[in-house]
Amino acid sequence: MTLIFKLPPAFSAALLMTAALIGPVGAQTATDAGDKVVARVDGAPITEKDLALAAEDLSDRLGGASEAQKREDLISYVIDLRLGTKAANDAKIAESPEFARKFAYLRDKILLDEFLTREAKKAVTPEAAKKLYEDTIKDLKPEAEVRARHILLENEDDAKKALARVQGGEDFAKVAAELSKDPGSGKEGGDLGFFSKERMVPEFAEAAFKLEPGQIGGPVKSQFGFHVIKVEEKRTKPVPGFDDVKDQIDNYLRRKALQDTVLALRAKGKVERLDQEGKAEAPKEPAAKEPAKK
Repeated sequence: MTLIFKLPPAFSAALLMTAALIGPVGAQTATDAGDKVVARVDGAPITEKDLALAAEDLSDRLGGASEAQKREDLISYVIDLRLGTKAANDAKIAESPEFARKFAYLRDKILLDEFLTREAKKAVTPEAAKKLYEDTIKDLKPEAEVRARHILLENEDDAKKALARVQGGEDFAKVAAELSKDPGSGKEGGDLGFFSKERMVPEFAEAAFKLEPGQIGGPVKSQFGFHVIKVEEKRTKPVPGFDDVKDQIDNYLRRKALQDTVLALRAKGKVERLDQEGKAEAPKEPAAKEPAKK
């Protein structure tokens, strides 16, 4: 269960417009040494670090624009943010109880996000990643795979006609592209790529794995229709190298750390559900999955 919370841009903007509650922010604070000032609004600086915060907040909205355009958009956004903050303060919006409640909620959310992010970083180490990889691959066994093509048809008679054509010498891929009802592989000449036995429906898998490279078989009936099958290659699936699955391992370690942190917080805290006659709710166990195996 991923528990890193990202604030929606509108909420982030509202959070930055709270100077009246917590004292001056952003525009009013002294700049750090070396933090370059890129603009001023009513004399108050906008710095590179301000732009970096805005970039993190708006990452899902910047899209595929050029770096120069992204920078211009960020500067314009922060300028508007500062102008809007001043207008909101002049209108005394921050003095309302509703705003104070929203601010308290968003502050809690940011603190939790930062806390969980730091805890996750502690868990994602080269040593932990390597250990998880080694613990995982020691249980892996060689797995047979085949690469096959198929022609999927709705009835057995049509499948037998297709089988006769390819057994008579017509190119299998050409016939598959012409006849197959499989919307995925049909356009690719029926090519299914490499697959292991458990990835296919049993009837199809049994027939495919009995064939040798170059052989054609069928028709085979499955829940999808009738298949004519040609096996192109067979191989033993290689164990993925560490570099191939490192990103998956890091993601797993990160999710596991977040899960463990939240469960530990629940175990320490006293939770009372007053909507359930005062009974404390038992924490639900977040489900963490092992890294996907290639």
